[in-house]
This record gives sequence, C-alpha cells and structure tokens, in this order.
Amino acid sequence: MNINRNYLNLKDSYLFSLIAKKVNEYKAENPEKEIIRLGIGDVTLPLVPAVVDAMHNAVSEMGNARTFRGYGEEQGYDFLRRAICDYYAKKGVDLNENEVFISDGAKSDLGNILDIFDINNKVIIPDPVYPVYVDTNIMAGREITFINGNIQNDFLPLPDETVEGDIVYICSPNNPTGAVYTKEQLKLWVNWALERDAVILFDSAYEIFIQDSDLPSSIYQIPGAKKCAIEFCSLSKTAGFTGTRCGYTIVPHELIRDNTPLNKLWLRRQTTKFNGVPYIVQRGAEAVFSEKGLMQVKENISYYLENARIMTETLKELDIWFTGGRNSPYIWLKCPNNMSSWEFFDVLLKDYNVVGTPGAGFGENGEGFFRLSAFGNKDDVIKAMDRLRNMQF
Repeated sequence: MNINRNYLNLKDSYLFSLIAKKVNEYKAENPEKEIIRLGIGDVTLPLVPAVVDAMHNAVSEMGNARTFRGYGEEQGYDFLRRAICDYYAKKGVDLNENEVFISDGAKSDLGNILDIFDINNKVIIPDPVYPVYVDTNIMAGREITFINGNIQNDFLPLPDETVEGDIVYICSPNNPTGAVYTKEQLKLWVNWALERDAVILFDSAYEIFIQDSDLPSSIYQIPGAKKCAIEFCSLSKTAGFTGTRCGYTIVPHELIRDNTPLNKLWLRRQTTKFNGVPYIVQRGAEAVFSEKGLMQVKENISYYLENARIMTETLKELDIWFTGGRNSPYIWLKCPNNMSSWEFFDVLLKDYNVVGTPGAGFGENGEGFFRLSAFGNKDDVIKAMDRLRNMQF
C-alpha cells in the first residue's frame, strides 16, 4: 500500500514547540524569574453568564426523557442558524438559514472545504499567513502561489493581475498581522474573483473585534460577494469557545461553479463526513447572539481591546512600527534594530522576561516581525509594557 506522500512535504510544526522549549529551558535556569506570556492565541476570560446559563438548561433537558435530544442535523439546529441569520441581518446581510452550516470551529471547515474542489485548482495564499491555509493544501497536493504582505501594503495584499488562481484565502481582521481590509479593498478582491470564476475563502474569525463602523465585518457586505465567497467564522475568540468548540460556515445559494451550487456539495459533504456539534454547545452558542449574550461578550472584547491599546501606546512611545491592535486582538510589529524574529524573541525572553511569537513562523514575509496577543491578563500586560519601556536598542 501507499501513503499520502503529500504529508511528507509538510514542515514540522516547530513554531510553538520551539517557543515552549526555549521558555522552559530559561525557566529551568532562572526559576526566580516571572515570565509574562503575550504570544498566547487562546482566550483567558471565561464563558459569559448568558452562555453558561443556556448550557446548564440544555444539560437539564438532556437529563429529562421528555426533552432529551438524540442525533441532531449535521448542518446544525434551526434555532442557532436562525440566530446567526438575525446577527447578520444587523450587518445589512440577508441570509437563508440553509446557507448556514454549524461547525466545531473555523479551522476544521477551512481545511475540509477543500473536499468540494478539484485537486487541480490553483490556490493563492497571502504571506504572512495562518499556517492552516498552507498545510491543508499541501496535504492535498495543490499548487500554491503566495502573494506578499509587507509594510508597503500595510500587510493587506491586493489582487495582482499577473497572478492567476482559482481559490484565494483572505483573513480580516488578519491573523497574525491584525490588519483589516476596507470595503474598497475587499471590492477589488470580489471583482477579481468574479472575473475569473474564482472562489474567496473568507476567514472572519475575529470580526467582532472590529470597532470602526466603516470597516466590513463580513465579506457579504460587499456587492457581488455571494456569487464568489464562502465565509468562515468561529466563536472561539468571539465568545471564549476555545474549549467549547463551535463555529459556522456560510455557503450562499448564489455561489455556483461548474454549473453546480457549492451549497449542495457542502451539504452532501457534511452529512456524510461530519457528526455535528453537540446540542448543549449549540444552545450556548445561541445565547451568544441574544441581546444579553452579545452585551456580555462585547464586555470581554472590550477588555482584550484595552489590552491591545495599552500595548500599541507603548509601541508608539518606543517609536516601533506596528499594525493591528485597534480592530484586532493582535499587534504585528517590526523588530527593532533590524533584529530577526528569533533574535528579538530571545532579547524579550532573557532581558525582559516577556514572551511573544516570532513572525518568521507565519511565512517568509514574517521574518523581522513579531506578534503580540491581547488575550492575556490586563495586569500582566501593564507589567510587561513597563518592562518594554526600558528596552535599549
């Protein structure tokens, strides 16, 4: 027999394992040092009360023969899909319930969506990038073309007429850079895709962090996008579901390729290969979109954005170039003194006992840059920034 040898083309997932190794070695040698972690991508605040109450009620239902739920629909319960449609309606986006598919998080569907596309489709991926986009296509053996994000374009690459492709990944607000596309910029991508019959895979996992009302939080706020885009979102960062696992994918009926509705293909794929999200979790997710739930969730988001503000104000004082932090939980900064990403990591760890994420781990264009995350404790963030103010370049 033969294995899928495409897996052998994957790079080792060295980034976070190497970070952990370096931190653990330093701690072993310096046990008295207090290390503050600002590289974490996980949330730290707990589930909000509205979600907890809803999940408690759902647990009680599951313990009662009259209200017990068995197998649910693979695409999700109607009550959650309706809640998501209502949420999008507030953005000015009209969705049909059967265009919404409930998932266990955006990462899964961003990889699994490739099942409905031919292996010969050419893929365009921005660099720097969330590694899942790259790795899932390498696993499948697809041809990848990278487009450059850099300081010159504020890490928001736009369509290049010389680059052709069938599938393009866009993440806004972006992980790792925190950069956010404007409506005008997304319109360029939508037009590009429509002209080529290409498909945009739009990752909106951080949409709730957008504070500027003129910035789009869904690609469907752009005219024509329903004919060329699939949107993925997660409640992991929106509502602290990193340990609870729930998200959703939107496949519009208007999106047709090769004379076939992609919604129909995705429904067939999900009903065959996905078990669905537990009822208890979906009741919790429904509560996220309630009036009380959104109010509580946005309080948590404000907490993280205040952390981001504290960090960006410090970077301004130090005259360090950065993007992100206003409409995103991530801050992407240029390493001072032309240091490499890992050189800066070592300086922060050993001289200031602060841990971040080297940009080199997100692609070639990440070299010389560094990611800080706002998903931490506010007191730790303040303490870390006080340390950074003493940096000597």
